[in-house]
Amino acid sequence: MYDIYRQVWEELTTKGAPFHVEEIEVRGSPMRIYSEAPPSLREIWLLSTAYSDNEYLVYGDERWTYQEAHLQVASIANWLRQQGIQTGDRVAIAMRNYPEWMLCYWACVTTGITTVGMNAWWVEDEMDYALDDSAPKVLLCDQERLNRFTHIQNKFPDLTTVGIRLPEPVEGIIPFDEVLATGGDLPELTVDPDTDACIFYTSGTTGKPKGARLTHRGCVHNIMNLSFASNLHMLSHCRIDNVEPPDPEDLPTGSALVTTPLFHVTANNCLAQGTTAVGGKLVHMYRWDAGEALKLVEAEKITNITGVPVMSRELISHPDFDKYDTSSLIQVGGGGAQLQPDLVGKIDETISTARPATGYGMTETSGIITSINGKFFVDKPASAGPAMPTFEAKVVDANGDALPQGQAGELWVRGAPVIKGYINREEATAETITNGWLHTGDVATLDEDGFIFIVDRIKDMVIRGGENIYCSEVESCLHRIDDIQQCSVFGVPDDRLGEEVGVSIYMNEGSHISADEIRSFCLDHMAKHKIPKYIWFSSEPLPRNANGKFLKRELREVLDITDAV
Repeated sequence: MYDIYRQVWEELTTKGAPFHVEEIEVRGSPMRIYSEAPPSLREIWLLSTAYSDNEYLVYGDERWTYQEAHLQVASIANWLRQQGIQTGDRVAIAMRNYPEWMLCYWACVTTGITTVGMNAWWVEDEMDYALDDSAPKVLLCDQERLNRFTHIQNKFPDLTTVGIRLPEPVEGIIPFDEVLATGGDLPELTVDPDTDACIFYTSGTTGKPKGARLTHRGCVHNIMNLSFASNLHMLSHCRIDNVEPPDPEDLPTGSALVTTPLFHVTANNCLAQGTTAVGGKLVHMYRWDAGEALKLVEAEKITNITGVPVMSRELISHPDFDKYDTSSLIQVGGGGAQLQPDLVGKIDETISTARPATGYGMTETSGIITSINGKFFVDKPASAGPAMPTFEAKVVDANGDALPQGQAGELWVRGAPVIKGYINREEATAETITNGWLHTGDVATLDEDGFIFIVDRIKDMVIRGGENIYCSEVESCLHRIDDIQQCSVFGVPDDRLGEEVGVSIYMNEGSHISADEIRSFCLDHMAKHKIPKYIWFSSEPLPRNANGKFLKRELREVLDITDAV
């Protein structure tokens, strides 16, 4: 099976093939790029004019075709130019996942303006920090974000503010309808590949979030990596199954459900940009709800659901799952966090038409580093797949020296999608990127097929009596218990051992498994020192950040050790 995989890989990347790779020097370091890559996101957007009659954006009863979207993107771009906003200037977008997010984004990047993705969950102090840090000239926001901005507006007297979907006019705030009335064709210009396409802020689980500078080159190469992965898996599966690959003209453009925030790379770079490049449909949700998602899968013939693992788990375990037609689904999975091995099998068994899939990546790599799909994922459910062709990858020790195959260390990667660095953070940039090599902060191993296995975050370990216990390993074991819907493992301070293992658990409705039964199960599947000493049962779903990741630090702060069982 893996011989076929390698054969297809070679065919797709050989000279003259659509994904041929060459090496150039960028910012003083060697960098792998695709020879045929478009120079910027502008070209990606212009290519989508070929799909003018296709539906592009859907939100409730509202629908945009590609033709309608192009007209509005041009209007927004021309309005920005009228305000004196030029290539290299920044425009902040602060709103939930409305279709206008994508329209504003494309208007900026197609004219060389840098988009600043504002976290929609931020409160006034956090908005204040990001606006001061990124210094945008325009703020595009909805009513909820405008309500928060009003409290700090006096700090930004020169910031032009546009209100989107405001229920009524607000003095001093430009209505979005006025922007759309500008009209005209998209301005003619050239966008340099190394121009900042967007500033996306990292999750900031400790300290202040850092604004990552994603370039046009990086974003374009992420789109091409997604396309490479799709072709690689499709052709490999066809050869393994001994069937003819479909004619590219017969392949559906697809319909994707936008489940995670557009101010992060999972939804924006990996889902929205990839779907746009092939003329597909983006269906927006007001907020994630598994029951509503099932309704939309049936109504909109959704082919792709990409979100954090807990969303896939909630979808397939929803009590109404069998009531809806999910036969349109081709791919279910996502990124943002590793899919637990048990979930890979459950997706494969539950949705007959869909393949489990994941892509491991980071904000700092503009999207995916690896991709794995279908038979290969089922065969290696603990793997994230191999690094895409535009990446060099190595596992290193604390000194940055490469480690042998199978030995765990920090994963470093280098290639076109790696960010320039962080705005206003020279020291943080120097600590994170060495000669073009990005220090991912993830502990990983490489197997004989070049597949990467993410063990855990370097900082997401419990060190118990000098033994490293990876939280993800314990979580994967716990998820094999059907009664457990969500769990989050973290370290609890201990005077004797330094730390002990703690876990917060949210059970499925009607489940009554005890802490002793959980520990007994764990004892059969992993070493005794890894078994949670402290277990908290939560009556509510566990808290998550805007990107769907569990907030472990917050859990540690609010849970009382005397309440553990």
